[in-house]
Amino acid sequence: MATPRILIIAGSDSGGGAGIQADIKTVTMLGGHAMTAITAVTAQNTLGVQGVHPVPTDMVLAQIDSVVSDIGVDAIKIGMIGSAETARAVAARLESINAPVVLDPVMVATSGGVLADAETIAAMEDLMGWAYVSTPNLPELEALGGEAELTARGEILLVKGGHAPGDTIVDRLVGPEGEIARWADARIDTQDTHGTGCTLASAIAVGLGEGLDLPEAVDRARKFVRAALLAAPELGQGHGPMGHQAVDVGTL
Repeated sequence: MATPRILIIAGSDSGGGAGIQADIKTVTMLGGHAMTAITAVTAQNTLGVQGVHPVPTDMVLAQIDSVVSDIGVDAIKIGMIGSAETARAVAARLESINAPVVLDPVMVATSGGVLADAETIAAMEDLMGWAYVSTPNLPELEALGGEAELTARGEILLVKGGHAPGDTIVDRLVGPEGEIARWADARIDTQDTHGTGCTLASAIAVGLGEGLDLPEAVDRARKFVRAALLAAPELGQGHGPMGHQAVDVGTL
């Protein structure tokens, strides 16, 4: 089988736990080729986000155009978008790229650092229009208008239940016709959860790039995330990185 070519449009995490760094690790471990269009550079560690420097929109588009014109793309993962201008420009560019898009509407880091302002959150609507699936957590879902409003608009959502209380986490794949699938697993007791959303979305993108259907891609992606959580190397003083490198993908 050909190597799936995955374009990641997201921000860099200097601590290596989330963002582009988590995306590259995920795509590589699952057998894909990771390409990147970096939207922002962050000064970040397990304790928080100390600084954010957006990359100019023209440079984000130049990165996209470079890889699309030469290497080609089988699936796209979008994470931290950097600015409202970049969100709108990337949405316009997606019109000419024939590949499924997985949108992780990143707004707040695991540590609590704010990664998107109100204007950028509003501009995510343009991106959602091009997404094959969006993967909001519960606070992000609320900020984007709620499940009923988004599915009525035709969106397919993987609603992540990690922010809900309880010992069981329920993730639901929903669309305009209602619930498509759901998964329930015991909550893993760890604070090393930095990059879970990035990892999940990138893993889904690899599955779609390979030709898996969406529920199959989500199922494998969730197993990868859980395995990486269990293998976390316990680095840093706060929300540490996951153990992507220790996952035996053959067992997923």
